[in-house]
Amino acid sequence: MGMRRKVGSTKSPSVFSHEFVIQNHADIVSCVAMFMVVGLMFQVTQQTASLFITMQHNHTEVFNDTEPPTEVTYYTNGRKDFCSVFFYLLIAIVLHAVVQEYILDKVNRRLHLSKVKHSKFNESGQLVIFYVASVIWGSNIIFEENYITNIAQLWEGYPHSDMLFQTKFFYICQLAYWVHCFPELYFQKVKKDEMPARVQYASLYLVFIGATYALNLTRVGLCCMVIHYFMEALFHVSRMLYYSEKMDFAKTGFSIWAVLFVIARFLTVTLAVLTFWFGLGRAENQIFNMATGNFNTFLIRINCLAAISLLQVWMMWNFLNFQLRRYREATAAKQKAKQRQKERREAKLQAAKKRGSEASSDEGGDTDVSLTPRANKAENGGPRTRNRGGKKH
Repeated sequence: MGMRRKVGSTKSPSVFSHEFVIQNHADIVSCVAMFMVVGLMFQVTQQTASLFITMQHNHTEVFNDTEPPTEVTYYTNGRKDFCSVFFYLLIAIVLHAVVQEYILDKVNRRLHLSKVKHSKFNESGQLVIFYVASVIWGSNIIFEENYITNIAQLWEGYPHSDMLFQTKFFYICQLAYWVHCFPELYFQKVKKDEMPARVQYASLYLVFIGATYALNLTRVGLCCMVIHYFMEALFHVSRMLYYSEKMDFAKTGFSIWAVLFVIARFLTVTLAVLTFWFGLGRAENQIFNMATGNFNTFLIRINCLAAISLLQVWMMWNFLNFQLRRYREATAAKQKAKQRQKERREAKLQAAKKRGSEASSDEGGDTDVSLTPRANKAENGGPRTRNRGGKKH
């Protein structure tokens, strides 16, 4: 699972050197994760190991309205979730290495991409797999909880401190994945000029997902994530097609993504306004209570709504700049193509004129040579005759 060595390198790096850690980081991390799993087998370490592997802060409720009574386990957030995030951070690093070695590296060998395209192709490939898995997983939760048919569930019954296992596990995996992006900058030897963009979007994901999880806004956060991830998955698929030189498919994908991007921004702002302004704004319980997880106050609602709206405006600004840059590049490429065609036409015309002038000069030279004997005869007074009768006296 570690990174493959370069062909022709016979000298192995020293143990615990930077190169050794980078080449074998997946094996090292998998050993640490396996050590935690083995801890579940022994009673002495079982409690500590379960702190990292299983979901914490749970309680069971019994519903007697059915026969037989049913027990449902609910989960809340808490400090122990940091341990779970750490363990699944290790799993994310291992899965990242598996996808890189057994899928993306094989595709890259066939495409023969440059170093710059190789790095961006790998980035998009990793994100596509994560986005698609998250969209499928999140959509399943949305349909099971009937958030689409009853959208009022996004704000009714707040605070939504009690979560089912799938919802809590979904958020833990989301946080673990975006945290794992930071050590991957070191493991993948990302260039310095590419780091700011990756750190920026990973940090934004962490801040907003962490805020929705801590403020018990998991329902509206889940819907917004699914909408955004679907659009991002389409963008990175189109990006991979572009780097694979599948220009027709890439152009179609980018066109569809451009439309869906605007729709996604509109839907996100709509959900935010419905939840924070109308839904939670009309709720009866608007008193801050840390014990029950109630953060429904005017100040928090306005800040959440402003943060989401400003993020959508910022994304739209970047989107418009991206589209303008693409339009300018396409226009410049067309102008260069026209200029090249014009230069080729002029070169062909000049070549044709040159060939015509050479042909006419050759014809003129042949005519002069054919007239030269006649001109000589005329200058000498006509043709000379041989005196056959002998000398004249």
